[in-house]
Amino acid sequence: MPTDTQKLAEEEDLLFRLLRQLEAAPDASQRATAAAVGVSLGKLNAQLRLAAEAGLIKISDRDGPDKRQRFAYAITVKGAAEQIRLRDNFLARKFAEYDALHAELTGTTSGLEPFKHRTKIMQNNLAPIPELYVSYDSAQKLKVEAADLTSHDLTPRQICDLELLMNGGFNPLKGFLSEEDYNGVVENMRLADGTLWPMPITLDVSEEFAGSIEIGQDIALRDQEGVILATMTVTDRWEPNKSVEAEKVFGADDDAHPAVNYLHNTAGKIYLGGPITGIQQPVHYDFRARRDTPNELRAYFRKLGWRKVVAFQTRNPLHRAHQELTFRAAKEAQANLLIHPIVGMTKPGDVDHFTRVRCYEAVLDKYPASTTTMSLLNLAMRMAGPREAVWHGLIRANHGCTHFIVGRDHAGPGKNSQGEDFYGPYDAQDLYRAHQDEIGAEMVDFKHMVYVQERAQYEPADEIADKDDVTILNISGTELRRRLAEGLEIPEWFSFPEVVKELRRTKPPRSQQGFTVFFTGFSGSGKSTIANALMVKLMEMGGRPVTLLDGDIVRKNLSSELGFSKEHRDLNIRRIGYVASEITKNGGIAICAPIAPYATTRRAVREDIEQFGAFVEVHVATSIEECERRDRKGLYKLAREGKIKEFTGISDPYDVPQNPELSVETENVEVDNCAHQVILKLESMGLIAAQ
Repeated sequence: MPTDTQKLAEEEDLLFRLLRQLEAAPDASQRATAAAVGVSLGKLNAQLRLAAEAGLIKISDRDGPDKRQRFAYAITVKGAAEQIRLRDNFLARKFAEYDALHAELTGTTSGLEPFKHRTKIMQNNLAPIPELYVSYDSAQKLKVEAADLTSHDLTPRQICDLELLMNGGFNPLKGFLSEEDYNGVVENMRLADGTLWPMPITLDVSEEFAGSIEIGQDIALRDQEGVILATMTVTDRWEPNKSVEAEKVFGADDDAHPAVNYLHNTAGKIYLGGPITGIQQPVHYDFRARRDTPNELRAYFRKLGWRKVVAFQTRNPLHRAHQELTFRAAKEAQANLLIHPIVGMTKPGDVDHFTRVRCYEAVLDKYPASTTTMSLLNLAMRMAGPREAVWHGLIRANHGCTHFIVGRDHAGPGKNSQGEDFYGPYDAQDLYRAHQDEIGAEMVDFKHMVYVQERAQYEPADEIADKDDVTILNISGTELRRRLAEGLEIPEWFSFPEVVKELRRTKPPRSQQGFTVFFTGFSGSGKSTIANALMVKLMEMGGRPVTLLDGDIVRKNLSSELGFSKEHRDLNIRRIGYVASEITKNGGIAICAPIAPYATTRRAVREDIEQFGAFVEVHVATSIEECERRDRKGLYKLAREGKIKEFTGISDPYDVPQNPELSVETENVEVDNCAHQVILKLESMGLIAAQ
């Protein structure tokens, strides 16, 4: 009597044979298919119906040569993934049978391990992996030929993606995803052939550029200096449903997620897909000795004889808890340690990578040189939580790592629009664990490390048996930023003096940093008047240069060629933001007073500026009726008459700020009082010293 396990194995073997036969001969008659699979026609029809209901195959009608109705069968993306799973199970059973027979005849097992998946074959961490570069001689010839091709100037994110496509970091991808591969990745984290891949790697372009390209055409991919890095054969062109992509990949179509905001407000409307031919890698002038391709790292591990390597992913400075965590992870995995920080695009507001790498180098001396190394990864993060963890694991496996540390809320973007976390704290670990065999890099759980004062050491929080009898110390990221901003002490038990020194160099106390005050409101609300008063008050205090970027002044000196269409108004605000970010970066105070009606543009300016200092949004909340009553220039009257098109508040919308740092009312309030409210806010934020 067969057991339930044997019955399940028989059912899986039958489904595997059926899918394999349909893939090999999709147009064969049912009689021929039944014979090849080894079942009766009745059993075949039952299996076909079950496979179709499960979404593994699609059945379509076709006419046979004898005019009789025939059917054609196509394996779906889900079916391809299921076929791979069934094949792996089949091979595992056959290996187990072989091992049992081997042990019966010889007294020992064979020692062979079945390959779980095609990506597992690659995971000999000492063997080279495929790259997409041509030879040096071919590259020189291709450069000349590519000069005559239509060119696409890559964005910073696309340059990061292209580099990892070319050097094998995104293996097995051969280029930007085709539409079929994209759909599979979005729907179920699988390429069209069933290979695990969780993140869409797409070349987004404008409608205008996409309209100038023909399918089958080669284009040149250039960096922002015009250097040709690669060519691409365009095989696919489509307009994606970005809301579906946001829901499936990032878990919600919520602009509070930085990648969703990028998807809707920065990325091009059309996607192009196709294979690429690598000519040269992007040039990096910083930390060149610390940047390694996957094959360079694999060669390094091969030279040192490192059979097991555990990778630590980080986009933040390393402190003592991280050092203890990585020590323990390497010990648990009996592996060497690769500190593999991301220096491409991370989360807006993160510490810049120049500062972080200096911090990493300061900490590297704390590790035994023979067991630890560091390499920089030029990856554009998406902050996609669980999917991102799987993606990071595949990338680290490509770089020769056998183990990967997955943290609590790994690559989480923070809070959504409702103030809740986008992902559960252990969602990333759960998804990674489910796909661990295919990823090829074993997961090492992130331990939450806390400092036990009585024992003067870090310990995993969930392993402290006497936690009620000891003093447990910890400093959150928010608390660390507060201490840095206010110039407060950071204890040595928390971080290394060398790291604190580097952070203080880049992040001095807030009262010594540059910042931007960004007024927004209707025309005639009083923005410029309050901004002028604020400028005078800040100049009276002294200490930092103050620059006023008023809307009318900027229009005259920076944007005289621009009109008042939405596109031109956005461009004008982005120019103001760029100038303000440069002022802020260099320790000055920028005061901006445009109308800035669109929330997405204000957010983009905030992200540009917060890389270098504080961004203080002040909503001048004067009502549209009061603004119209004050209208000395007669603009509202002209707008009401239709003589001025797209006028904010009349014929064009104004997105009221939802969470400004300050909102001021100007009706029946003196200008001096409004400016003083801003001064008090700046004092409360620590941006200016209290008078």
